[in-house]
Amino acid sequence: MTIVSWRPISQNVERWNDEMSRMFEGFFGRSMPGMGRAWSPAVDMFEAKDDLVVTVELPGMSDKDIQISITGEMLSLRGERVSQAKEEGLYRGERWYGKFERNLTLPYPVQADKVKATYRDGVLTITLPKAEELKPKAIKIDVA
Repeated sequence: MTIVSWRPISQNVERWNDEMSRMFEGFFGRSMPGMGRAWSPAVDMFEAKDDLVVTVELPGMSDKDIQISITGEMLSLRGERVSQAKEEGLYRGERWYGKFERNLTLPYPVQADKVKATYRDGVLTITLPKAEELKPKAIKIDVA
């Protein structure tokens, strides 16, 4: 049996923050020229057999434009996507550009020194191995 700490407050606050950001983005739309527009890439976090996996949609970026760090139970993602279009020649602008930062609370301890990240086809995949004490251990039964 695996014991997982339950953090309803931190998980709900993060979810509420994401929802409020999306609501304001939808309501206010594009910002005025010269004023920065905040954006936040879509993230999925799921559990695999021995890992926690985080996928992040970052199309149009280079791996050099993305920074990942882990501190305790917090995974931080930062970066900047730069527009190829000039503002004065733009006929339609629906993509988000600029700096972003996402801080994700991890649901359980991971092995920070064994985290791996790959970036392919605009999707960043971060694989965080579970801490050894969380992995199930088989117990051998001795027959007397």
